[in-house]
Amino acid sequence: MNCPACGHQLSAHQMGDITIDVCRGGCGGLWFDNFELKKVDEAFEPADEGLLDVDFDSQVAVDHQARRNCPKCDGIVMMRHHFSVRREIEVDSCPSCAGYFLDRGELAAIREQFASEGARREAARETFDELFGDAMDAESGATDEQVQQARGFARMFRVLLPSFWLKGKQPWGAY
Repeated sequence: MNCPACGHQLSAHQMGDITIDVCRGGCGGLWFDNFELKKVDEAFEPADEGLLDVDFDSQVAVDHQARRNCPKCDGIVMMRHHFSVRREIEVDSCPSCAGYFLDRGELAAIREQFASEGARREAARETFDELFGDAMDAESGATDEQVQQARGFARMFRVLLPSFWLKGKQPWGAY
């Protein structure tokens, strides 16, 4: 399997019950199969020093803006998104196999973001409150009559949704 960032051959690194593919001697990136990253993404979880500081070749040029193909799935372009609500670290993930590719240093940065899963949930709650708190507070003052009006309005537009007419999407049948 080749590295999606630099094309170098990935080598297997066994850590407990998971095998992580590492770009040693290339860009220093890491490939995690589905659910493997969840086992090492927090500081209290065990991670080999070899994963946090991968040997890399400083001469290898990596275009961090280029779209990358999944190393496991032929012809699938990975999606780039922020790893957490803090929006500090961008990772590449495959929409087909759910694997993750991390550039050199991103695993260490991810592990430093939150001390625990509770801290991660608290940050998500704070971000939600920051983004939607004012709107939610405004809606909490709505009267029962206003809520019923909004629900009626939403029901009127349900018939415009294609999924409303697809067989099996509603209790009364499609046609």
